[in-house]
Formats: sequence, C-alpha cells, structure tokens
Amino acid sequence: YSLPAAERAVETESMLKRLFGFEKEDLSSWHRLVCLLNRPTDPASLGIFRFLFGMIMAIDITQERGLSHLDYKYLDGAPVCRFPLFSFLQPLPLDYMYLVYVVMLFGAVGIMLGCFYRLSCLMFISTYWYIFFLDKTAWNNHSYLYGLIGFQLTFMDANRYWSIDGLRNPKKKNSQVPLWNYTLLRFQIFIVYFIAGIKKLDADWVEGYSMSYLAHHWLFDPFRMILPNEMVSLLVVHGGGLCLDLSAGYLLFFDATRPFGIFFVSYFHCMNSQLFSIGMFAYTMLATSPLFCYPDWPRHFFARFPEILRPVLPLTSPPPQPSTSCVYPASKTRFKHKLATLFTILYLAEQFFLPYSHFITQGYNNWTNGLYGYSWDMMVHSRSHQHVKITYKDGKTGDVGYLNPGVFTQSRRWKDHGDMLKQYATCLSRHLPHYNISDPEIYFDIWVSINERFQQRIFDPRVNIVKADWSPFRPNPWLMPLLVDLSPWRTKFQEIEGSLDNQTEIVFIADFPGLLLENYVSEDLGNTSVQVLQGQLNVEIVDEKKNYTLQPGEQKQLPAGAYHKVYTVSEGPSCYMYIYVNTTEAALQRNFTKLFELQERVRNGTETEPLPPELQSLITGENEGSEANVMDPVVQLFLRRQRRMKEVKKRREANVCERLNRFTVKKYYMLRRAFLMTAIAMRNLAVGLPPLEQLTREVAFANMKEPESEANSSEGPPVPVERIWMCSVYMKTVQ
Repeated sequence: YSLPAAERAVETESMLKRLFGFEKEDLSSWHRLVCLLNRPTDPASLGIFRFLFGMIMAIDITQERGLSHLDYKYLDGAPVCRFPLFSFLQPLPLDYMYLVYVVMLFGAVGIMLGCFYRLSCLMFISTYWYIFFLDKTAWNNHSYLYGLIGFQLTFMDANRYWSIDGLRNPKKKNSQVPLWNYTLLRFQIFIVYFIAGIKKLDADWVEGYSMSYLAHHWLFDPFRMILPNEMVSLLVVHGGGLCLDLSAGYLLFFDATRPFGIFFVSYFHCMNSQLFSIGMFAYTMLATSPLFCYPDWPRHFFARFPEILRPVLPLTSPPPQPSTSCVYPASKTRFKHKLATLFTILYLAEQFFLPYSHFITQGYNNWTNGLYGYSWDMMVHSRSHQHVKITYKDGKTGDVGYLNPGVFTQSRRWKDHGDMLKQYATCLSRHLPHYNISDPEIYFDIWVSINERFQQRIFDPRVNIVKADWSPFRPNPWLMPLLVDLSPWRTKFQEIEGSLDNQTEIVFIADFPGLLLENYVSEDLGNTSVQVLQGQLNVEIVDEKKNYTLQPGEQKQLPAGAYHKVYTVSEGPSCYMYIYVNTTEAALQRNFTKLFELQERVRNGTETEPLPPELQSLITGENEGSEANVMDPVVQLFLRRQRRMKEVKKRREANVCERLNRFTVKKYYMLRRAFLMTAIAMRNLAVGLPPLEQLTREVAFANMKEPESEANSSEGPPVPVERIWMCSVYMKTVQ
C-alpha cells in the first residue's frame, strides 16, 4: 500500500492477467472483446481433445447409441410405440438405419483423425441429433452433452494439430486457433459441473434422500471403516457430490488449484464409471480436464517420448504458424471474427439460460418429467415404482380390460413422463382396434416414490389420456401434484422399519381424497394388514362385501388370495402402510438353511446317516445345469442359487488379468456383432436380400456369443434377426 496509485493499478491488472489471462481493458469495448476472443492460441490441446472425443464417440456408437443391438430396437413392420421429440420423426427401414449409423461412425472417426474435418463433423452431428430426437426414452444429460460438443467442434479449427487435414494442407498444419475455441469448450464443461452443483442444492439431495442406496456399494467400503452407513450417504455421497460439482469448474480454471481439480474430478469420474451404467460419459469428462491446462501442454508432454516415436506422435516443434482465423496486433478484425465472437456470447448465454427455462415448460423437470434433457439435473432424483395398471374401455360396447404394462413398447420411461404417456396412449389407441377394441379409452394408474417418499399416483387414473389435452407450455390437470407436505414422514419411515423383524416388509402409500386403490393380496403373503398413518380410510373386502372405516393408528387385517379396495374418505390426502410377511419366501429360506447345513455336514464328515435319494444331488448336483435333473423343486432352487453364488464369488475374487480378459471378450463379441450386422445391412442395400437360408446362417453367425455368456444366460432366446428382415420383406410385399 506504499506504492503510488498508478503503480498499484498496474500491479492489479497484472494479477488479473495472471489469474484470468486477460486485462480489464480487454472487456472495455466490442473491438477489444473481438480481439480477445480471436487472440492466437496454440492448437495442441484442442487437437488432442478432438482426437479423444472422436475416438470416444466411435466407441459410444457401438454401445450406448446402440449399433450392436440396432436390429432389436428398430423392428421393421412391428407394432411398436415410439417416443420421438417431434411426431413427424420416424425411424427409417432397418437397413437404412444401419446406414445412418455408418455415416455417424465415419463422422466420429473423421473427427478423431482430423480427416475432411468439417464434413466429418456434419456427418456426425446430423445423424447424431436425428437419433437423439428420434427416441426420448434414451435421453439423458450426457448424451445431450455429446451433441453439444459435436456442434461446437463443427465451427472450430480443431484440425490444426495432429490431423490428416494438416498433412494434406500445409497452411492448416500446426496453425494457431482463436481463443474462443477454448473459451467455448471450457465454459461448456464449467456449466456442466456448476449447474449440476446448483441443482444439487435441492433439499432432497442436501438431506441425503436422492442417492442413499449408493452408500452400500463396495466403492465406499473404505469410508464405512470410519463412518456409519448413514453418514457415508449423507457426507460422502451427497455432501461430497455437491461440493465437487460446485467447485470443480473453479478448481480446474486456476493454475494454483488445477492439480487438485484434476485429481478430484478424475477420482470422481472413475468412481462414477463403476457406480452407474453411463457408457462413455466418465471417459469423456476425463478427456475434457486437460482443456483447462495451458494450450501447449501436449508439446511439453510428447517431447519426453523417445525420438523414434516422433513421426507418429503429435508435433512438439516448431511453434505454431499464424492463421487467418486469429486477430494479430497488426491486423484488422474481419466479419468472421465478429461473427465468431457473437456466436460465443449467444451460445454461452443460451446454455446458462436453458437449465432454468422450465417456467416455459411449466416446471417439467422433477416430478412429472418432460423436456428435461438440457437441465444438468444429474442423479438428483431416484424413483421406485410399486404399481402400474393400464385399463382400456371399448368406446362402443363399454367392455373393460387390462393391458400388460409396456405392451407395444420396448421402454419403461413413459411411466414418469407426461409427454411420453400421452404419446403412448395415442399409439395404443391406434393398435387396439386391430384386436376388436373400438374407439378405445386408456386409463393409467401409476404409483411412484421419488427420493424415498410415499408411493403415490403420478397421473389421474380417472382421465382418458387418449382424449386428454396436453401441452408442454401450460399445466395439465391430469398430472397429479407431488405430496411434498408429507415429506417429513421420511424420517419416521426409518424408525418404523427399524422396529420390524427381518421377515416383515412394509410399503408406504399416500393417496388423494376421492380416489381408491384396488389391490390383491397374494396367497404367498401372510399376516398382511393396512394401517393408517394420516387421514381416514374406508377398506372394502370385496369377497366379504364389507366396509371398514379406519382412523389414524388403526389397523385392519387383509385376507390372502382376495381383492380389497382402499378409499381415501378424508378431506385431505391420506397416508397408510401395508405390513406383510412373504410366508412362502420365509419357508423357502428356512429350507435353504437346512439344506445348506446338511450339505456342510456331509462335506466335513459329521453326517452319520446316509442321504435319501432325493437329496443325493446336494453332493453330486453341483455341476452346471445338473439341477435340471433334480425332481425336488426346493432342492433344484437351492442348487441353482448355490451355483449362482459361486459364480458371483468367482467374479468378485477374480484378479486383474481375469477381469481384463472378461471385459475384453465381452467387448469383442459386442463389436463383432455390430460389424457383422452392419455388413449384412450394407450388402442388402447394395445387392438386395439374399435367400432366407443364407440370411439365417449369416445372422446366426453374427449372434454367436462367448461361451461364458451363453452358459450364464437366464433369459429366453433373442428374437431371430432373420425374422426382422422377413417382416420387412413381407411389409414391402403387402405395400
């Protein structure tokens, strides 16, 4: 403070430049801002990110984008209900869908290699966004992020370093890129982290209800050594996730904190890759971290490699050459420089606005999800579904029936989304007339618990969704509100569950006045009762034709193997709980315990009496598949469980080499099927369909799996792909 004011100002400005890389004057006018955002910058870091992103997207196309199982998703001619963003979007015939994926794959590889870069970017993003808009059931935040990054790269000069375009055009090779290329990507990643942290300031996340089940994962075993499970959930899972998301962008931005930021986000994403099935998202975010380092870091990094590898490694020298994309001190700003600056400002403003634009779509982001894919609202809500019932009514005869939930569709996400439910009901109304159901009315009764609350209805079961009005821009009365006033009950749930024995199970229910729940108590469930927690209920036992009124604290035993109805007759919402014991499962567990004890006694020689013939398989029936020859069903189930537990134990105790081998074999067969099925589709487009016998052999060869997966497969056989192409041929013949 002893320095003169002018010198203190210069020192302050120097500090500003050291922290942020620019002076205060660079923001003082439009011209200075254009010069700043188009300042020449080393292309090295951007080129490395381009390569990594293209490689990751090429891998992602065969996995999460679905190339390896494309024929199961887009069934030609099959009566399938789909959920596109725009109703006019429909999938192409199966062979052409393979062609779309081939174009997207070539685009991703072109981005990776920097070969015909602009064309590759256009090939990738045009097909990617088509696939993305085609199916809302596959929407998630990280898939949205991939599309955004691909869109940004289309306008950038990311092919100026370590690219085939650079080898083809010396003017592009190792030439400088404008600063806005880095600014756009860095702020995009900052938004992903920071907005995700802001969204986690939600009370459910802060109080530890959103992802409490994660604390049981083996990754948190070290924390459970010093903390109880509840504190691991509250402090590590929820508290740690909140702090990391809020601070990650800042830690990565500044030089002093960047090493800590890279360490923590790397640890975070490595954990996420094991916790969730999120495809390549964790690896994509790992690839973005070096963008926050100095742009020339690859030159220093690859300079340490042996001289013999230099021809295939990125350039370490000479320094980058000038480029017309940048603004230099002696040059003038051009229209493209101003346009790039305007694009950067508008894009960033839009990205900061979209996560909070749900006032436009009437809050469709939490309870009744809608256009939520651009919110960065990641893992804030967990849901469980207790009951789903679809009722149809013939508009002419009045006949009432029920549909299997999920009929005519391959997705389950329609249960949580008002827009998808409307699309599903409309689709069902088109298919049911083929089954002699005229002018069908469709009613949905769906019970959901969000973040460990009561199970409650999400849609009004009295409304015919086919005729119901729906718009994302105004509230809809058939979307039931979340009963947030009952949220404090969650603390009491733990006390109630803690007072029960291990065999007793409980389900917490909340309902609206004037509605009823029709339920059936299976004969396997003994000692089932309903107890009122709040409000007033009227319980009707259908077979007995009797009604019982229950007040808070009162309980009613329910007969097994019979229907009952629970009416909410209070003025406000009611909440109650079902208490039951699965007597069949309990008896089975007792039998399993006895069989296990007997098996152990025989093995250690303490069993003196010979085993009866029906139990000889406890010793001889441990081999794979041998339980199928066992006559006693209890012994058969016991042996099957023993084999499954043995397989799980073997997987958990596998060493690194065995795990790597299992992973490699699995990925090999997945890529193998994707390649072979794509080759078949391209051949069909080029020369037409072959004879059915040949197609059957080709598809059977493509469907070949690794021996371990075939042995462990407990599901039924997949739909033969030759039938899909047969269906396609049949539909074309009919047309």
